[in-house]
Amino acid sequence: MALRDTHVTMAHGGGGRAMRDLIDEVFTSVFQPPGSEDQARLTGTALQEPGARLAFTTDSFVVTPLEFPGGDIGKLAVCGTVNDLAVGGARPLWLSAAFIIEEGCEIALLRRIVATMAAEADKAGVRIVTGDTKVVERGKADGVFITTAGVGVIPPGRDIGAARIRPGDVVIVNGVLGDHGAAILAARGDLALSTDLASDCAGLGHLMQAALAAAPGISAARDCTRGGLASALNEMAAEAGLAVEIQETALPLRPEVVGVCEILGLDPLYLANEGRLVLFCPEAEATAALAALRSLPEGRDSTVIGRASQGQAGRVTLRTAFGGARIVDMLVGEQLPRIC
Repeated sequence: MALRDTHVTMAHGGGGRAMRDLIDEVFTSVFQPPGSEDQARLTGTALQEPGARLAFTTDSFVVTPLEFPGGDIGKLAVCGTVNDLAVGGARPLWLSAAFIIEEGCEIALLRRIVATMAAEADKAGVRIVTGDTKVVERGKADGVFITTAGVGVIPPGRDIGAARIRPGDVVIVNGVLGDHGAAILAARGDLALSTDLASDCAGLGHLMQAALAAAPGISAARDCTRGGLASALNEMAAEAGLAVEIQETALPLRPEVVGVCEILGLDPLYLANEGRLVLFCPEAEATAALAALRSLPEGRDSTVIGRASQGQAGRVTLRTAFGGARIVDMLVGEQLPRIC
């Protein structure tokens, strides 16, 4: 074992032996990419199926703290990219991972993050096949930033997207909302919140494939990350040129999440999720879709929360428990806690 340092130094980004030791012992020994070249040569029968299409996505991940109840930045990076591919109808296959590491970062922390990434990739059935590391001066990054890109394959004949949503399609979510955002807020400590909430961070590739097999008429799906369910629905409604109405009484929310939001003056519909998707499907296939979703741990709390309809294009409305209605608009910026 050549790597004896306990913390990352600028030498680990300098291109010499220290950098090679860090990459070999912390990253490639765990990810085991095919070969030692900078590029991955991708082959597979899925690429040769007539009519199959490649799907490609990329995302960057920053979070404070780097480790939180239910996961860490590494789990977030793998699951987030897998989910971006999955909700587009693709079967995720390969990932890249690039790390921006701050001088002074604990190497033990890096090892934990990398181990989590490898475990999540294995669980999702994907391989991390290439990557990169850079080291920046102390104070120039929050410990670690990760950028991932993902490649998947969309089978012949599958075409889902918001433009395919039709009036009457039901809206389904695969579980309770807002856990990730509330857990991160509580984990930061400066808010003096005590809660047992854990992030919902999870890979949804297998879940989405099961839903599509049971309900091939699924028209669209999206993961509810930044901006939460509200932002995802607004984006999809706008692209579809339809209105969407959801029922307040049908929304799956934990009392703890509702409590955190009440304390801070936040709306749980806008809280980030990292293991939740929202999908639209014809009402005739809703029962089959729900059964498939509920058959897997990531979807056991799946439920119908509303439907699409003719109406003002792009408008999302919440029907309240008291029979009234309010518009659920797209956020202009960050949620601002109330001050009185």
